[in-house]
Amino acid sequence: YSYDTGFGDGQGFQLPREVAQAFIGAGGHGPVLDVGAGTGLVAEQFKPLGIGPIDGVDLSADMLGVAKMKGIYRDLIEADVTKPLPQNPQYAGIVSAGTFTLGHVGPAGIVPLLDAAESGAQLVISVNAKHYESAGFAAELEALADRIQCLTLKDVRIYDDRAISKHRYDMARLLIFKKV
Repeated sequence: YSYDTGFGDGQGFQLPREVAQAFIGAGGHGPVLDVGAGTGLVAEQFKPLGIGPIDGVDLSADMLGVAKMKGIYRDLIEADVTKPLPQNPQYAGIVSAGTFTLGHVGPAGIVPLLDAAESGAQLVISVNAKHYESAGFAAELEALADRIQCLTLKDVRIYDDRAISKHRYDMARLLIFKKV
């Protein structure tokens, strides 16, 4: 798991833990969709707490291959999260850590997630703080005011002090809300 050890541990990538803690703190429960699941760093936070089942979706088959070896997901889906999900199941919780960032997914990626969530579902989506401002997430959330409720924004560090100095203080904005 070179991604996990080299990037996750080596760079102090703490965003998956921050997202999981916010989800748990907001009363989130399964079934959960882990968006941009990668190698499963968020889902690993849920397993010891008995939160599940967990499905993962990611664009990278290679990352999903690593996640599959961990045995923590019920199902893994290779898909572009900015488009409707192929199976369109309904989830009680949706989480995402590190996917809504520069060069990846913008605010338009929120609607397909809402479509996959059941009424009352808890969502916690991390957005790179610079991307939040430049890509228009505030306007998108305002436009979705009739579909979301209990919106809270929380700024957290993406990396801990092990990160290279260039990224040590990079911030993410957690979007914590429920689907109406």
